[in-house]
Amino acid sequence: MTKIIRTMILDGKKIANELLDSVKSEILKADLATKNLTLPCLAVILVGDNPASLQYIKMKRKRAEEVGMNFLLKNFEASISEAELLHEIEKLAENPEINGLIVQMPLPKHINEEKIIEKIPAHKDVDGFTTTQIGNVFLGKKWLPSCTPQGIMTLLDTYNIDIKGKKVAILGRSNIVGKPMALMMINAGATIMSCNSHTKNLSEITKMADIVIAAVGKPKFLTREMVSKNAIIIDVGSNMDENGKFCGDADFDNLENFVRAISPSPGGVGPMTVATLIENTWKAYKNQHNFH
Repeated sequence: MTKIIRTMILDGKKIANELLDSVKSEILKADLATKNLTLPCLAVILVGDNPASLQYIKMKRKRAEEVGMNFLLKNFEASISEAELLHEIEKLAENPEINGLIVQMPLPKHINEEKIIEKIPAHKDVDGFTTTQIGNVFLGKKWLPSCTPQGIMTLLDTYNIDIKGKKVAILGRSNIVGKPMALMMINAGATIMSCNSHTKNLSEITKMADIVIAAVGKPKFLTREMVSKNAIIIDVGSNMDENGKFCGDADFDNLENFVRAISPSPGGVGPMTVATLIENTWKAYKNQHNFH
């Protein structure tokens, strides 16, 4: 008789709410009004009207306002020139009442994303995308880390999953997730196996891993045939399956009650990313006002 393993579900929604409650409590305790200080403010730039981007922004606004932050959305036409957008970022960056500034990706093809990101001052880069912040991650500094990788680290830590000495397979090498994730795992004492579309014999690598982080953008890509029973699966994917339902990069139904632990998608990494963005905005605010 096959023994059924009860998989631990890494509930990102629950942990994100705890993190947001902590930020809200800190903001209330700071009693900013009596110090004649404005509330923390997160500003988001959106170019065009991508439906997915609008949905993500709606969630960011909701979470920011829930913890007592101000939220500013600057929406520009998709036809805006790169030079005009750079000028608009400069204006927002110079506003002392804006503490965190992000540009919602993706941008129209005529705009260079890298150039736009680098225009954001490092002390307001709450997405953690600038070369300065990536450099801080490389050096092991936790100033304003990339939101998704840091959210994953917080999730693992909250569930008391020790990373030291573990073999970690990271599927995907993007600047937003894969690369900073690898750096954070190295800093935490893990052995890294960084995989991409050119990786040969991928299943052999993932089967060796204690932790598999899937960030490939392919629905239900990771299955039980590719991992060990003791594996911990972190699903970064946000896709639509063949029935038009949201799903991750991991085949959740196939992996549940087979692996040791798994983060669902939706409800896992996504909420942690947004919560980390809010936490970073509060960190940036405290740094800009010289109090901790």
